[in-house]
Amino acid sequence: MAAFNLTPSDPSPFILMGIPGLEAAHIWISIPFSTFYIIGLFGNFMLLFVVGKEQILHKPMYLLLCMLAVTDIGMSTSVMPKALCILWFNLKGITVGGCLTQMFFIHAVSVMQSAVLVTMAFDRYVAICNPLRYATILTNERIAKLGLVGLIRAVFFILPMPLLVSRLPFCANRTIPHMYCEHMAVAKMSCGDFTVNRMYGLVVAFVVIGLDLTLIALSYSLILRAVLRISSKKAHQKALNTCTSHICVMLMSYTSCLFTYLTQRFGQGIASHVHVTFANFYLLVPPMLNPIIYGVKTKELRDKVGKYPCKR
Repeated sequence: MAAFNLTPSDPSPFILMGIPGLEAAHIWISIPFSTFYIIGLFGNFMLLFVVGKEQILHKPMYLLLCMLAVTDIGMSTSVMPKALCILWFNLKGITVGGCLTQMFFIHAVSVMQSAVLVTMAFDRYVAICNPLRYATILTNERIAKLGLVGLIRAVFFILPMPLLVSRLPFCANRTIPHMYCEHMAVAKMSCGDFTVNRMYGLVVAFVVIGLDLTLIALSYSLILRAVLRISSKKAHQKALNTCTSHICVMLMSYTSCLFTYLTQRFGQGIASHVHVTFANFYLLVPPMLNPIIYGVKTKELRDKVGKYPCKR
């Protein structure tokens, strides 16, 4: 049985199984998946439309919300079109180039989203701990530059992943027990040594997620210290209310991300269908809930969104 190196020009496809063990229920599983995807697209595009349309919302906080919405759209869209083809039409084949491209976008958008969440934590820190200088520290131009830095970081860290996978030898087994081309799920199909892929994935996770969570924890510890120094109970509540939506989004994103990452590498005792289902929920549920959370918790945004149905 001859081994071969997969390159982007190799026409031999990978096979995405979908959700292993639940193939008979794929049609039923597609109902919540497609519903979550449509709701997420509608909510995030609505947020982008309202912020773009309303001049009063052209502020750093809402620019960050738009960045988060773009990453949410990119994250779910990099997976769901192919996933629905698997669930609806049993079209499981994917070319090598398509698999490597999907792998890059999924992981790059995840890293970019993490950078946006860190910037949002810094935004809340400045707004609460140094409100008088907020307008000078966080301008729209500075937020745009931070977004560009986050994008460059995502490309820098994630581009080696598909390049490393393309160098691996794959034999007859090219069936991936997953709904999409996740880095380690593809690397494990190799008949060669994928230690470098495993180690690089661990380094990226440690540097990106570890550093970002540390910065977010530092921001909120400083926020909490500043809030506790305020004597007024009403001021306490007002300050904390400005952070609750971001905390909800952050907990939802990082909890599901860490669960997916750890089970992929160390969760040998977890059934494949459980892991794959949760991995898909990580890419679908936060993008669906993020615009709802911010729409409910942010009065200024809620009022602007509410006026469009009233106009109709």
